[in-house]
Amino acid sequence: MSQNFQPGDFLVFQLEAGFALLRLLAVDEQDGGSSKTWHVAAYSEFFPDVDAAEAASMGPAALTVSEPHMALTNRAFESTQVAKIGNITLDENETVPLDKWRADPHREVSDRSVRLMLGLR
Repeated sequence: MSQNFQPGDFLVFQLEAGFALLRLLAVDEQDGGSSKTWHVAAYSEFFPDVDAAEAASMGPAALTVSEPHMALTNRAFESTQVAKIGNITLDENETVPLDKWRADPHREVSDRSVRLMLGLR
């Protein structure tokens, strides 16, 4: 991906009839940066256009989290085209699921796309 994503970024992606939001929690680099694990949260709301998604991202407390944490391979993350529409510093509550994942010795990283993970086609 050519964009430089940072924790706290709101990422919009297009569905067949609208747009949805993800939030970047963290990116872990392995093998000197050649391999990455992308940590994202997903929201339940769908939006008719990017402007509506961007407006909603400015008030994240009003959004409903559908998946508080998904760990994705680089391939899985890149399989869904996303665009950054904003950044708000993450609060402690938003990173709790990520911290639990990191503490789990049996943690898994999915190679399934965001759409498949969310049950979207």
